[in-house]
Amino acid sequence: MTAGPSHDDVVLAARELYRFYRAGEEETLALRGVSLRVRRGETVAVVGPSGAGKSTLLACLAGLDEPSGGEVRVAGVRISHRPETERARLRARHVGVLLQSRNLLPHLTVRDNIRLAQYAVRGRPAVRAGTLLEQVGLVRRAGALPRQLSGGELARAGLAVALANSPAVLLADEPTGELDGVTEELVLRMLRDRAAYGCAVLIVTHSAEAVRGADRVITLDDGRAHEGREGSARAKESSHVLR
Repeated sequence: MTAGPSHDDVVLAARELYRFYRAGEEETLALRGVSLRVRRGETVAVVGPSGAGKSTLLACLAGLDEPSGGEVRVAGVRISHRPETERARLRARHVGVLLQSRNLLPHLTVRDNIRLAQYAVRGRPAVRAGTLLEQVGLVRRAGALPRQLSGGELARAGLAVALANSPAVLLADEPTGELDGVTEELVLRMLRDRAAYGCAVLIVTHSAEAVRGADRVITLDDGRAHEGREGSARAKESSHVLR
């Protein structure tokens, strides 16, 4: 039986997360007591039907949104229930976020998007922008604007921005949702490489390939989390979660 994550290895930890949304007199409970831990060098896939709370969970883990209850810790530091300026500082230092809608500013070149992300962290950048562009195969597109990139190039450029500060945690929201099979495999391989270098990787996904490459699978259903590949298989049968 595999031992659970040790305290020292856990880089991302969420405890009893709740998230409420109110619209008039109606209340929606997006997360219902979700707890999880991701350790250094581990890849965790989060799956579930639309509306299950996956993107809400990722936003809370990244400090982009505040949980209504519970807490999130990154590299041992609580990131939740802090002012936005503090959350942004901790996120820039410890968390790389790859959003489904990409994380590139449209008026900046690929290189300048990376440099802007690095500017948010004081001190010398951990990785040169040119090195990151080489790693994702975009050296020749460094001066291109996002609108000049293909879908696969956008995905790789977004990943370079997410990795700009050598984060301890990498959170990806549907990173391969709009990619062809070849580009999907390339992006997933890059995510696995980051885990191999000690990064804790969490992927919100509908991709069967991403699930197959994960160390663990967490299924969200109606705001509740269930761990194990059996849970993801049941979700696939009932809701066609994976395609």
